[in-house]
Amino acid sequence: MANISDVIEKFIIETLGDDVFMDLSRNELAEFFNVAPSQINYVLSTRFNFERGFLTESRRGGGGYIRLSRLVNSKVDFLRDLIESVGDELEYRQALSILSGLVEFDKITSEEKEKLEWVMSPKSLATPLKIENSIRAKMMKNLLMNLGRGHYESM
Repeated sequence: MANISDVIEKFIIETLGDDVFMDLSRNELAEFFNVAPSQINYVLSTRFNFERGFLTESRRGGGGYIRLSRLVNSKVDFLRDLIESVGDELEYRQALSILSGLVEFDKITSEEKEKLEWVMSPKSLATPLKIENSIRAKMMKNLLMNLGRGHYESM
């Protein structure tokens, strides 16, 4: 059985459909799923982030809402933006999020994602954390540059 976060994510994706953006009421979603509003925040921050191809904006005040936007950049722009977001260090959970986004945008297969998760895992790298995160960042940037091969000669 799927956990509530999976159910909420699936509902939001199905509701978004092919649209580029939609406005959500955190409180209405929380009430609909009978969860605390913080659960909606959790789903939005972990499943609908930049690494997975989404942008969320919060509008406060009377009638406040959350705007969820799907990034519709070209393949080159999307990969370039991801490379720039990686920086010099990359935590494992961030790498997992990027890999999930690459699967969702059909840049890699689920099988490739699974293998890359093993390769980038703390157990595989087995070095001090700062070095591990640095190595993982270099690995991710190399992967992203190779996915955009031919477009990044100047990088």
